[in-house]
Amino acid sequence: MGVGLQWLLEFMSARVQATPDHLYATPASVVPTVILQRLEAELDELWSFVGTRANRHWVWIAMDARTGQVIAFHVGDRSQVSTEQLWANLPAEYRERAIFYTDHYAVYQGVIPPAQHRAISRLARMTNHVERFNCTLRQRVSRLVRSTLSFSKKLANHIGAIKYFICHYNLTKCEALPE
Repeated sequence: MGVGLQWLLEFMSARVQATPDHLYATPASVVPTVILQRLEAELDELWSFVGTRANRHWVWIAMDARTGQVIAFHVGDRSQVSTEQLWANLPAEYRERAIFYTDHYAVYQGVIPPAQHRAISRLARMTNHVERFNCTLRQRVSRLVRSTLSFSKKLANHIGAIKYFICHYNLTKCEALPE
């Protein structure tokens, strides 16, 4: 192809740096004011690794239940600090008004206000969309597959690949949203 490895790495790095923090998620305020809809979001996490399998990192995902768009994510450990960071990454409108559906993982209870939190079992099927997205993420971002040869060596590249995919995913979801 006539390009060097250094140029390719710099090009990929520039593309990742160009991805916006808003992840191309459609703001909840675009819903017509005549329709009184409750904001709902699903939260979940999945593990991955960087460098070696012993160096685990958790990908925390927040997804709008109505649109199916990812509204926030965070890559960190599996602690309350990472849950707080995911909460901080959420758009303010969601933090103030949304109902959040999660599994029974205890760290959610310490971060999400009790009036907004619904810890449910998988049988209740209120986290199906985010669970399905986790599978999609593993299928489309090869470095997240549990048994893989294509893993990230640097955390920044790991986060960049995830963010780049989420932006692309949200853009395709925007096209499919009903008017």
